[in-house]
Amino acid sequence: MIDTRGKFKIFLGAVAGVGKTYKMLSEAPRRLSRGEDIVIGLIETHGRPATAELMQGFEQIPLKKIEYRGSEFFEVDTAAVIARRPEGVMIDELAHTNIPGTVHAKRWQSIEEIRDAGINVITTLNIQHVESLNDVVHEITGVRVRETVPDWVLDTADEIELVDLTPDALINRLRRGDIYNEEKIPQALANFFRKGNIVALRELALQRTAEEVDEQLHAYMESHDMIQGKLAREHVLVCVAPRPMAQRLVRRGYRIAKRMQGTFDVVFVRPPGASLTKKEQEQLSSVYELARNFGGKVVELEGDSVSGEIIRYADQACATVIVMGQSARSRIEEILKGSTINRIMRKTRDIDIIVVADSEEDLSCE
Repeated sequence: MIDTRGKFKIFLGAVAGVGKTYKMLSEAPRRLSRGEDIVIGLIETHGRPATAELMQGFEQIPLKKIEYRGSEFFEVDTAAVIARRPEGVMIDELAHTNIPGTVHAKRWQSIEEIRDAGINVITTLNIQHVESLNDVVHEITGVRVRETVPDWVLDTADEIELVDLTPDALINRLRRGDIYNEEKIPQALANFFRKGNIVALRELALQRTAEEVDEQLHAYMESHDMIQGKLAREHVLVCVAPRPMAQRLVRRGYRIAKRMQGTFDVVFVRPPGASLTKKEQEQLSSVYELARNFGGKVVELEGDSVSGEIIRYADQACATVIVMGQSARSRIEEILKGSTINRIMRKTRDIDIIVVADSEEDLSCE
């Protein structure tokens, strides 16, 4: 089947200010010189003269004005872009949340509609907005990023290009006022732009790009019969319960499965006749939604023995890895009632068990 969707390129960076928008705009003249009809859908200049200068000479699709709570805002006019039908369009900041009143809640959804119309899209993204890395970014920076992009959106990209800058060069750029206004610089240096944060986020961006290259190489080798038959696929089983840590477990399980180029299931064992509180049901629903967004399979089991049901399903599903949260039971409770984790480890010696620390959040899986 011929894919009629528009091509998708993402310029990925560790943090703001590495030059993603600048790189995107710098590439556009080469596309024009090759005869490609490319326009600007939306560019965020952030008051940077060099960025604004690069926009000159390109057709800019008028933005859609949205009135919200007595103020005017401007968003990508998706309908206008589709009506214009260029070959390609540049739209900045993939993770942006649209103002209420826009057709789509998220900019990535607007971009999906444009791609569905057969138009190529070039965009930008910082690594902290990748959904599966939300917990890792929180641990590194202390900031819980609210604007995230589902990993499957990145997986549909035809090309992800890393825009890299050393931490020292980025900090110098910040101090010169090339990223934020002067009054914001001290706060930025003391918080998100600490050198340790930048180093860690840069490593995440490098890892994500390397994974992309590895997947492309693996697909190429398979398609050219360079791998002896289909490799046995890794299968990850993520055990969850209706507790806050469950989302963290799902993100960890997804990252493990993706790195191993495998699949994953999210499993919850419900005791017979047990009823969940409204809060617990809401927590489970959000966990299931996250799992499905990652392409995972959600499985609800019922049984008196959590460990017994997990062992049975792991064998049935040919699981190679089981991901669980650290036990919520006290040492006394483990002596009296036993440990689910220990029972599973004893019965699944051919399966790797990964126990995720509870961090500051609630515990999951028992």
